Amino acid sequence: MVQRPASVVKELLDNAIDAGAGHISVVLQNAGRTLIQVRDNGCGMSQLDLSLCFLRHATSKLQTVDDLQNIRTLGFRGEAMASIASVSQVTVTTKRVEDEAGISYEIHGGKEIGLAPAASDNGTSVTVRNLFYNVPARRAFLKTDATEFRHILLIFHQAALAWPEIAFDLDADGEIVYRLAPAELESRVAELFGKSYKASLIPLAESTSMVRIQGLISDPKLAKKTRGEQFLFINSRPFYHRHLNYVIQEIYRDWLQQNEFPFFALFYEVDPESVDVNVHPTKQEIKFEDERMISTFTRSVVKKALNDHMRVPVWDHAESDMPASRVAKHEHFRRFFEGESRDAAAPGGFSARGFRKTGGFVPADSATRLYGDDRFPQETEGTAPGKEHDSDADKSGQSVEMDYRKEEVKSHGHSLHAEKQRLQWRESRFSQIHNQFIISQTRNGMFIMDQHAAHKRIIFEKVLGEAESGLPSTQQLLFPKTINFSATDFSLLKELHPVITRMGFNVQVLSGNSAMILGVPSDIRLDNEQHVLESIMEQYKAMSRSLALGEKERIALAIANKAAIPRGKKLSEEEMEALVDQLFACEQPFRDPLGKYTIRSLTVEDLRAMFR
Repeated sequence: MVQRPASVVKELLDNAIDAGAGHISVVLQNAGRTLIQVRDNGCGMSQLDLSLCFLRHATSKLQTVDDLQNIRTLGFRGEAMASIASVSQVTVTTKRVEDEAGISYEIHGGKEIGLAPAASDNGTSVTVRNLFYNVPARRAFLKTDATEFRHILLIFHQAALAWPEIAFDLDADGEIVYRLAPAELESRVAELFGKSYKASLIPLAESTSMVRIQGLISDPKLAKKTRGEQFLFINSRPFYHRHLNYVIQEIYRDWLQQNEFPFFALFYEVDPESVDVNVHPTKQEIKFEDERMISTFTRSVVKKALNDHMRVPVWDHAESDMPASRVAKHEHFRRFFEGESRDAAAPGGFSARGFRKTGGFVPADSATRLYGDDRFPQETEGTAPGKEHDSDADKSGQSVEMDYRKEEVKSHGHSLHAEKQRLQWRESRFSQIHNQFIISQTRNGMFIMDQHAAHKRIIFEKVLGEAESGLPSTQQLLFPKTINFSATDFSLLKELHPVITRMGFNVQVLSGNSAMILGVPSDIRLDNEQHVLESIMEQYKAMSRSLALGEKERIALAIANKAAIPRGKKLSEEEMEALVDQLFACEQPFRDPLGKYTIRSLTVEDLRAMFR
């Protein structure tokens, strides 16, 4: 079934590889809409095979019925060429080594036009023009050229990774995209995705009597916010397997943040009879004879390679000389940090560890150590634990009154500077909690504001407003920086270039998958401009798959995510006040661009209700 131009490219690449080609060239125009040409130097076809290859279910790759249980070629159904020819205008020129001249065959919309001798090099050239020209409704459902080109790039990457010993060329709209010479797998990855990958690749290779796994995984620092660089191959055939992807992602879980995905290219070699490659219409999914064994072996191999690279020590209780008491203590701390502590959560959301075994609350000095500041006065009632008061006071039963400021200076040795800071904290309009939230008293209660979400809303509206007005605020770089992109990201950059220009980026697109950054939006801190642009593009790709936002909104949100004040940054009172003022100047101040709250209010009645 021909779904899009990438489907045609895949089938033609498969045929070229099956023909034993050592050099394959792909030429595109308008992302394959108007032209797809695949040339190879493989074995070529005879005149009889050339005329038969466009018949449905006709294939030269299966000789007997038993071959269906031992499939070693990429193509075998005999449907691809007939399907392609039915919705396009196809010309095939081919020549075998033993033939004196080549043959050219032309077929339009499934109807034969002609067969004639032709001058040709050894191998085969297939030219597909005007895809879906006779099915206008289907052609109308194709995406933009940039999107269709990225689908083609994925197919090209799969073929280039699976067969690094083959030279591949890719040209699009008269520009060179790739010139890949035969190489080792590590070098092929670096050529496809960037030179920075080579230093972060981790090779692996293990085998059993039933399966061999080899390939490359990546250092966690190479992870990206979007999927797309995860490759699995079975006997050099690319395939998708949801469970194996999950298994590998789980191994990286402790090393990656949420929604980050590592690069990997794993090659499985098994007996063809132990795997069914014919369970999916487009052969994207397969069925292993022993799924559990493959999954377990994959987990073991990848985990070992990653742990060895990260130098994770392996400690065995049975082989350790550590005393039993220390082993028990180690287990206690392990359970504690893995969330298995015996202290359960107390009612109301408070931790049971905040109370004594006798049920008393922790004293103020423990609270000071817990919260990391000195804003909590010691309120005493009766005799404080570990303290002895004047005997006369005890006899009279009167509470001990003390100036908590003097007591604190006496017991903790605080300076007058600390006292001054305390008074400033009490008198300020705004306060910051854990360097994440801003609180302030209002006429009938208080509000709590998330500084990161609030600033994200401010920048989002600012960037969109400047884009609409055509007057973006840009800070020019003193020294322009040149960046090399992968072909996929470079295609996305060209697609987004008009939009990011209106939003404050000054980027000059160069040839050879490179671009020069001359300026960035004024809200972005000048530090690592290359990382900023790459990060914004990664976020854009992630949002494209999950959010129903327009192109401008996704770019504005990506810029806001990158430029917003991070959680954990300490703000001065002036900065907090300015942030609150800017938030309430927004059109929608109460929610961030994703609909999450930026600010919440509590009335005095709400506060009283918490303590009833």
